[in-house]
Amino acid sequence: MTVIEAIIIAIVEGITEFLPVSSTGHMIITQELLGMKIDDFVKAFTVNIQFGAILSVVVLYWKRFFQSLQFYYKLFVAFIPAAVIGFLAGDFIDSMLESVVVVAVMLVLGGVVLVFVDKWFNKPAADQTVTYPTAFKIGLFQCIAMIPGVSRSAATIIGGMTQKLDRKTAAEFSFFLAVPTMFAAAGYKLMQNYQTITAENIDILLIGNAVAFVVAMIAIKSFISFLTKYGFRVFGYYRILVGLAILIMIALGYDLNIA
Repeated sequence: MTVIEAIIIAIVEGITEFLPVSSTGHMIITQELLGMKIDDFVKAFTVNIQFGAILSVVVLYWKRFFQSLQFYYKLFVAFIPAAVIGFLAGDFIDSMLESVVVVAVMLVLGGVVLVFVDKWFNKPAADQTVTYPTAFKIGLFQCIAMIPGVSRSAATIIGGMTQKLDRKTAAEFSFFLAVPTMFAAAGYKLMQNYQTITAENIDILLIGNAVAFVVAMIAIKSFISFLTKYGFRVFGYYRILVGLAILIMIALGYDLNIA
């Protein structure tokens, strides 16, 4: 992996991690378009630059992370479903990460959902308090995002909206929930693949995290404002177009499966 490739992948991660478009799916597609050789370090890099994105949430919302212990208890309750399923089905999930077809199909299906989700669930309650049952149900929705091409952000925000949270409250809880979820996933992968990080490539990993941090901060600020004003529909159309374009390329004989 070159420095330029690392910066491009980190920019994609920073932009897409908190948008409802699937960061994993976009990084898989970007790696293919760049013609990258997918070795163990690249796989570790793709996961571990999430540390930079995580830090952006903590920096932007640092006051919220010191408000009360209940804040952390609720995040833990929401985190449990993904932790359990991730542990039990980790190998199967990893096997799907190499399929661009899976990513493309889920981009399309998820896009269709986003086109209509504001009509289905945009009926917020007067009380926007996230309760423990609400947190757990949002955590169940997060499990859907283990399928490549399903956005973690979209799944959890929609999960919140089904519990009558408004778009802004649901999006912010989704960002908060990303911290333990992404930290656990990135930390686990780091322990599995620490031997791939050497003195020769650690600078690439540090650069990737720095770029992801800066870009994610900008993306979060922009997304909250856009989502509150316009909703999900534009993201839905974008997902459908990208997914269909990939499926058409595959149908025309392009080999887009990452090996």
